[in-house]
Amino acid sequence: MASDRPTLPPVRLHSDAELAREALAAPLLVRAVRLARWAGPETRVGAGGELVDEQLPAAAEVLGLADDEDGEAYASEAWRVAVDTGLVDVHDPDDLGDSDDPDDSGDSAGAEGGSETGSETGTVTAGENLALVTGGAPADILALWLDGFETVFADATAPYVDDLDALVGEDGTIDFEALDWDPEGEAEFLEGVLGNLYLLTVSEGGPSGGPVPLPALAASMVVPDDMGEPTDAVLEQVSDAMMRLDEQFRILEPIGLVEYEPVDEALMIEEGAEGARPTEEFDEEDVSRYGMVRLTPLGLYGVRARMLEAGLVVPAVGELADQGAEALLDGIAHYPQDAARAETVGWLEGRPAPAAALELLAAARGADPGAPLRRLHAQQALSLLGPEAEPAVRAVLDDPELGGLARVWLAEHGAADIPAPPEQMIFWLAVDTIAAHLDADGDIEELQDLIEGLTGRHGGFFDNVWRVEHPATADVLEAMGRLHRDKPSAKEARKAAFKARSRG
Repeated sequence: MASDRPTLPPVRLHSDAELAREALAAPLLVRAVRLARWAGPETRVGAGGELVDEQLPAAAEVLGLADDEDGEAYASEAWRVAVDTGLVDVHDPDDLGDSDDPDDSGDSAGAEGGSETGSETGTVTAGENLALVTGGAPADILALWLDGFETVFADATAPYVDDLDALVGEDGTIDFEALDWDPEGEAEFLEGVLGNLYLLTVSEGGPSGGPVPLPALAASMVVPDDMGEPTDAVLEQVSDAMMRLDEQFRILEPIGLVEYEPVDEALMIEEGAEGARPTEEFDEEDVSRYGMVRLTPLGLYGVRARMLEAGLVVPAVGELADQGAEALLDGIAHYPQDAARAETVGWLEGRPAPAAALELLAAARGADPGAPLRRLHAQQALSLLGPEAEPAVRAVLDDPELGGLARVWLAEHGAADIPAPPEQMIFWLAVDTIAAHLDADGDIEELQDLIEGLTGRHGGFFDNVWRVEHPATADVLEAMGRLHRDKPSAKEARKAAFKARSRG
């Protein structure tokens, strides 16, 4: 595979408008918006912008979570998202301005909900981004949601701290080394997991949007590709990764990134500080009990955005619609068949058939290594056009590179008066077609059927084809010698390849 090919298959994203609606419906963002509308000058926050403890019961009540034992934790999480997305603005105490009333100072702040330690607190006002919730364009909403995703991602990779006070040193700083926490390693692990989940979701033959078993996802991060039967030590690592992911996906689900069915708690026991472990062998017949996860359409958008920010090539169906035919044919060169067709249909929409045909044919020319596959995709694109394209197609009947595909198009559309092709054009088209399929890395059996069909239709094929003036003639004949299932024909192909190279 060429190094410049996309490393990821193209993804089909929902429209920005659909994704924005999904973003606004994400439970965590809904809560963040509700808290932003509730907050006012009396709402007090700590030095880090967090709601002070005394404010959390009221915040939980606003969210309808007053009776939930985790209501205050959910409120705190939603508040962090509101702050990080700009739904609220946090003001430092030093920026609040001087008060005429000497009693209207830190004491009143404490009465309103200052921290128990008596430290200064700030206050908040509505952020500029709050107006975007009702008046912003889809792109604005998605940018806001991505900021929320960043906050939740950070939460998912943060360490669990049972006793924070024990980690605070005499100077008031937190001893992160005592946590045995590697922030970069944690982030890299979750990035890798989301990347694998993305690849499984968009790959041809993948789950097609269905859920992925958590054990399979954990194994993709732990088990080496070249390992046969996993060792007990590796299986233990998979188990650890599963429980780690179970916690992380529970955190990521409320922002709308994934749909997650958690690990069945009946399968687990507590093992001291190490946490929960599966207590049974993996049961393939009841895989859902071990956790199931799928990226939502919004999740696909979010993970792709992170990949793009990291500098990866992450194609999406539809992004070539406004570009020229050359960019289209190069861009879809190694797309899966369905994605290539969808991209081509989108490119053709709004373009007059005659102009589209002319542009496609012009872009299909060339003697470079990628030209055969460009011509194959051009032929497939032209097949989607109606009779309005016929004049443009007929204009290239005498072109040595395009005359063959032009005759194929005319025959498929039932055109009359199709001139017979010169013999050399027949063999040239055969070489070009096989070269395109070789470059496409398609199904081997389909390629073998193509090779045997072409050689079977033309008597003395190998006696003539080695003379074809095509840059890929020798390479194609060598491939035919490897792939032809008829041994005598394979031997003829190898002899023809030798003649083609000797002639050069």
